[in-house]
Amino acid sequence: MKTTDLDRDAARRLVTETVTDPTFRRATFGGAIRGGGGSAWVRVVIRPIDLRGQPHLQFSYFDRTKCVTRNVSIRDAGPPLDEVLVLGFAGVHLSTQADEIDLRTSKKGKIHVGRRPAALEADEPARTHNRAKDVPLPEGRADRLLEALGILTADGQVRPTMRAKYTQINEFLKHLLHLLDDAGLRGLGRPVEILDCGCGSSYLTLAAHHYLNHVLDIPARITGVDVNDEVIRKSLQTADRAGAEGLAFACGQIGSIQAKPDVVLALHACDTATDDAIAQAVRGEARLLLSVPCCHHHLNQAIRPDGPAGVLRPILRHGILHQRTADLITDAFRALALRIMGYRTDVVEFVSPEHTARNLMIRAVRTAPAGEAAFVAEYRDLCRFWQVTPYIELALGEKFQTFLSQGDAS
Repeated sequence: MKTTDLDRDAARRLVTETVTDPTFRRATFGGAIRGGGGSAWVRVVIRPIDLRGQPHLQFSYFDRTKCVTRNVSIRDAGPPLDEVLVLGFAGVHLSTQADEIDLRTSKKGKIHVGRRPAALEADEPARTHNRAKDVPLPEGRADRLLEALGILTADGQVRPTMRAKYTQINEFLKHLLHLLDDAGLRGLGRPVEILDCGCGSSYLTLAAHHYLNHVLDIPARITGVDVNDEVIRKSLQTADRAGAEGLAFACGQIGSIQAKPDVVLALHACDTATDDAIAQAVRGEARLLLSVPCCHHHLNQAIRPDGPAGVLRPILRHGILHQRTADLITDAFRALALRIMGYRTDVVEFVSPEHTARNLMIRAVRTAPAGEAAFVAEYRDLCRFWQVTPYIELALGEKFQTFLSQGDAS
């Protein structure tokens, strides 16, 4: 990527000309400039759409809880675009049919601009208002990694028995792509450090490494950790077949690896291993966490239809409903604990249930100071209602306990 410096006026002109050009595809604004006044929006995305046969720009404004969307015609785009530029985001990523452009404002206020050729698309993305989602690793195109994983044939066709895994990989990569700018992971000036906790067979570990390094041109190093030495051995062999560099694997418990990752992945880590992965992310001040929990046993054994929860006896007397309730409660506690520790957190469907029964994903981006009193109060109320101590509370340790104690004092 070629990098140059621009003054503020030249940078504004570059953004304006790119967004209003017919070849424009997408713009993402995120990250706060050091010493700036700040903005109510943590991210703004602009993309071209067609409404009633006329070209428009769609502005999507994200804060920590919602998204506000505004559609304007190209000829009327000047004022809302100026409003976004005045907000002064530290990072801007622009995509056109020909180029990928990154603008980064340094701590000293200098604006660095990097430009690289855009990845070739098999087909031009649709501009309709309800366009189909792009697939990060499309079918019908040869891919060395997916071939090494046994998912694609040499000519890029998905093997029938691997269709669910292929879909799972692409859905995971969509979530990763969606949050890259929120987490400030583009243009770090160094490789993105990723820790995959409970990596298992490492399909998603290898896919993330491949997608970042070879498709998005974002340098990344990934370490996979698992207690099973056999799957670690197989992961090393697969990485070798795929020619993947910048990958490391270690056999051990989650939390046993001393690391300060930018991203923590915990995909189908069993029971409280998910909590240990969350704690590892928080301790290391990771910018982004993507977790797909599995096997919720701890609270399943602890919740009872007693006290305030007695009203739920008709639900909890049935084993399957008891189990599903425990699953929901466990993940609600995890999401709430992450909010207390300073992460903007949401819980979404990872992939359709037809592909995997474990299809819930916790996404968390480190954005705010820890210890928000309202979230502490919610957590304490939830504990009182169910009369439990979630394992996540123990995993997060002394700092988390301090926030809960402050809640006691209030």
